[in-house]
Amino acid sequence: MSDLEQLTQSLARNLKRWRGERGFTLDALAARSGVSRGMIIQIEQARTNPSVGTTVKLADALGVSITTLLDYEQGPQVQLVPREQAVRMWSTPGGSSTTLLVGTEARGPLELWAWTLTPGEESASDPHPDGTVELLHVTSGELTLIVEGQPYTVPAGTSATYEANVPHVYRNAGTETVEMTMAVSIPPAR
Repeated sequence: MSDLEQLTQSLARNLKRWRGERGFTLDALAARSGVSRGMIIQIEQARTNPSVGTTVKLADALGVSITTLLDYEQGPQVQLVPREQAVRMWSTPGGSSTTLLVGTEARGPLELWAWTLTPGEESASDPHPDGTVELLHVTSGELTLIVEGQPYTVPAGTSATYEANVPHVYRNAGTETVEMTMAVSIPPAR
């Protein structure tokens, strides 16, 4: 597949995905973006390669970056955020503070979980509905996060986000108990 064909396929897949996650009809996206309904249909069916200007209008209307809209990657995307890359948002001389650990672009129901995994234990999860995103933060121990068969080491102080519409496993392969907090963002029912 040529680069242009891959780009066209990627844009088609991502435009459909983000339009669905935002709950926009074709007409609603056309109105928000100024791009005709017919052009959006052609893009979603990978029958055309739109101009950069058209792609920017669609990304802006969806509230995502052009990079997100043109992303070639297929399958789960896992992003690890080490402690030193978390963003301190506010602090006081008295020691109070807030830190943004990890974020994602999603809407719909949101769940917050507290997890404890003792050494040698694991919990496997079936794929969640398309558009489901999980964010987690390990506070102690070292988690082995396995997403679609690929292991990721998530030590204490590290956060992660990933698309959870594929099989995934939370494993404690270490000798210390893993404590973590996890948020699950589920797309709205259609």
